Amino acid sequence: MNKTWVMDSKITLSFSADVINKAKSYAEANNISVSRLVEFLLEKITTSGYHSLEDYPISDWVSQIAEGEATYQTKKRSGKSLKDEYFASKK
Repeated sequence: MNKTWVMDSKITLSFSADVINKAKSYAEANNISVSRLVEFLLEKITTSGYHSLEDYPISDWVSQIAEGEATYQTKKRSGKSLKDEYFASKK
């Protein structure tokens, strides 16, 4: 990322303790902060030109941060079904 940063903005994210611990270990091993790691991943995802996570070759970036091979099973869902599923999970 060759960008000139004027000011960083803060965001609060919530992850499971296991994910946080793995991210910290990965970031430390690669001499990068967790913030910059998340920023890097979000930059890759948001500038890729894919319209949804189902379109994104998620295994490309997961394999960069995961140990071992990951297998993902996804199905095409409409925006409405994703929204309905999200709100149902919040009940």
